[in-house]
Amino acid sequence: MLRTALLFPGQGSQRPGMLSGLPDHPEIRAALEEAADALGRDWRDFDAAETLARTHGAQLALTIAGVAAARALLAEGARVDVVAGHSVGAFPAAVTAGALTFRDALRLVALRGGLMAESHPQGYGMTAIVGLRESVVAALVEEARRDGDLYVANRNAELQIVVSGAEAALAHVEWLAVERGARKAERLNVRTPSHCPLVAPVASCLRDALSGVELQPPRRAIVSARTARRLSTPQAIAEDLARNVAEPVRWRDAVRLLLELGVTFAIEVPPGSTLKDLAADVMGEAYLATVEGGSLTSLAQATQRLAGEP
Repeated sequence: MLRTALLFPGQGSQRPGMLSGLPDHPEIRAALEEAADALGRDWRDFDAAETLARTHGAQLALTIAGVAAARALLAEGARVDVVAGHSVGAFPAAVTAGALTFRDALRLVALRGGLMAESHPQGYGMTAIVGLRESVVAALVEEARRDGDLYVANRNAELQIVVSGAEAALAHVEWLAVERGARKAERLNVRTPSHCPLVAPVASCLRDALSGVELQPPRRAIVSARTARRLSTPQAIAEDLARNVAEPVRWRDAVRLLLELGVTFAIEVPPGSTLKDLAADVMGEAYLATVEGGSLTSLAQATQRLAGEP
């Protein structure tokens, strides 16, 4: 039985100061310096609002924060059985599972973010529609598509569906959604049309890049948010890391799988609590925590108790 999961957020959750605001811990300081060495830039560059506003910078910052926080938790004795990452969060998840090195993850994420920004430098984005079911959102997307490319992207929760595409079509579907009774239609802090066919060429380039990377069998279970299935082999993990950029995120289904696997406690790494909030509908608040909401030591002790350690 897999009792404890670590959850790694994706783009849109980044915020200025997210790296300097991490807990003061030797493993976190070491991870920040390792990232700076690998990228040839001061890690503080990735804490600035200007850098985080760009796809490339935001995705690297999330990867750095995820790996750093996970390493600190593990150093404090946390028993982590399974990892799951939302979108680019799949990369720090794979590092934490032992399938991918931190340096390879940073190199791949830099490529991923750069290609995404180059493929659609302006005029595209993503919108979260809250309060309508997927079937209703899908019908609205069909209606709004007359104004430009538009796709249903992420199935984050029963009543939170994200759409991806061109600005004019996004504006139209936002208006339609509110007219149909959505609680809100919120433009995300993402400047590219992620998780739809528009970025399929990025997935192809990532697949080529991953063919030259040696992945290892994971030491911890990995749940894919793309397929809502467990990934057990290096080949499956590599395919997932390549394809997840251009395919919908099935976060709602991934959380259901965590429950089926026996997870009774999930911890979201920084920044924020987006995944915790989305998972609450399925798992319940009692099952969930964030690194930002508690001390590393107390979180690690909670995982030890679940594992039956004294």
